[in-house]
Amino acid sequence: MVTFGERIRAMANALGKEEQDIAKDLGLNKSRMSHYITGRSKVPSDLLQLIVDTYKINPLFLFKENVPLYEVETKETVRNYTYIPTAISAGLPINVEGITEYETISLPDSVMGKWAGNQDVYILKINGDSMNNIMPDGSLIAVKPITLDGLNNGDIVLFSTNHEYSVKRFYQFDDVVVFRPDSDNLEFYETRININEIDNLEIHGKVVLYIVELD
Repeated sequence: MVTFGERIRAMANALGKEEQDIAKDLGLNKSRMSHYITGRSKVPSDLLQLIVDTYKINPLFLFKENVPLYEVETKETVRNYTYIPTAISAGLPINVEGITEYETISLPDSVMGKWAGNQDVYILKINGDSMNNIMPDGSLIAVKPITLDGLNNGDIVLFSTNHEYSVKRFYQFDDVVVFRPDSDNLEFYETRININEIDNLEIHGKVVLYIVELD
């Protein structure tokens, strides 16, 4: 069990001060401070609070060993993002009617990484196994709106044709775009579309982050 005197000496040492400096900072005379340090007088709670307030230290430092002098900032920043409460297919394309209702979902910056605070990004849940090599059924995905000319081969995209939505890997070879599954299920196959022969292809966004729930 540590004593008040031991902790005050440790604090003074950490601050590069002498005990009399601490006493002066706290408005105490040398005799009164000595009584507290040696245990001859009980340390009042208001003095403990004064020490914490004066030096902005971690209160636990006064009572325990191996505690940092200053509190470590652990508060996590959490932000709200648009959440579309519709499961988007990561299997066969699935029809999704016009989405008019949106919710919000709270995610910490440590999860969102470089996309933290980006209000263009919206969150969806995927349904199906056509991308299960990297994103199992039920994974959350963060989608950032992007145009066709902003995509690179291998990007994961959310797209639709005739309101049939799906998530696949994107490739483009001249005028042909390819949407390819990434699955251990060989029943899924790629889709090839000539962009000059179809006018209802929409690229809704690029998947910039996915959150996977593991068993």
